[in-house]
Amino acid sequence: MRAALLAWLLAGAAQAVEPGQPAPDIALPQATLPAKQLSELRGQLVYLDFWASWCGPCRQSFPWMGELQKKYGARGLQVLAINLDKQRADADAFLARTPAAFALAFDAQGEAAKRFAIKGMPSSVLIAPDGQVLWAHRGFRVEEAAELEARIVQALPR
Repeated sequence: MRAALLAWLLAGAAQAVEPGQPAPDIALPQATLPAKQLSELRGQLVYLDFWASWCGPCRQSFPWMGELQKKYGARGLQVLAINLDKQRADADAFLARTPAAFALAFDAQGEAAKRFAIKGMPSSVLIAPDGQVLWAHRGFRVEEAAELEARIVQALPR
């Protein structure tokens, strides 16, 4: 299943997003927030995460992302995680074991991942309030969490 998803993601024609580029405006299918397009989140610092139920590091990143949302949401951070499972039931089973304390969207067709040229899980992109990509990161290791958080805090509106 992982190999098929990665092959499918790699088949997309999109170029990887680069810092300084505008973030692609993507639909947010079945989002748990009022926004239905990424562009509706302009004015906020967006930590956009792509995940799947089979992703081991995603189980570690979810509590960390929940803490980010709790600590920095009032300062303008919006954590948004987009699930790429083909079957919503797989995502729901993951969420029953590892709850999300941040916004979610569910993109079984993988259109958002194609637009961002995602090549692995989890992958994250930090998007400035003006819609520009600040940085992209692939993977998640607990030992990197403090450095990632420091970079997010540095990008928060003053």
